[in-house]
Amino acid sequence: MNFDKISAWAPVWLSVVRIMSALLFLEHGTQKFFNFPPAPEPMQLSGPLVIQGLIELIGGALLALGLFTRPVAFILSGNMAVAYFMAHAPQNFFPVVNQGDSAILYCFIFLYFFFAGGGAWSVDAARRGSGLATP
Repeated sequence: MNFDKISAWAPVWLSVVRIMSALLFLEHGTQKFFNFPPAPEPMQLSGPLVIQGLIELIGGALLALGLFTRPVAFILSGNMAVAYFMAHAPQNFFPVVNQGDSAILYCFIFLYFFFAGGGAWSVDAARRGSGLATP
């Protein structure tokens, strides 16, 4: 198999992973504010949850579009690190037990987007004049 041809698709698949990750993250914000998708028990929004919901809505939408990808991804990565250490780590050392594994995964994938950018299918790439190209 010629892996050079597969590597040519990396910018496109970077965009696919960015879009899917952002939409999954955005879903947390829509659930907090609009109860969509419906939660078994709707959340009672207070100060920190309102701020977190706004970060999820705005950051998720910007990341899905690939607009200001690097700074948004950096903020979201830090946000997920804080969320893990404030909400999950105090419960138990093991992420699978403290239910913080998704926060850790979001933290590192957002950090990757900070370094890698938005990929070929992003508003950032279109603004540079290099968007929507496929091999």
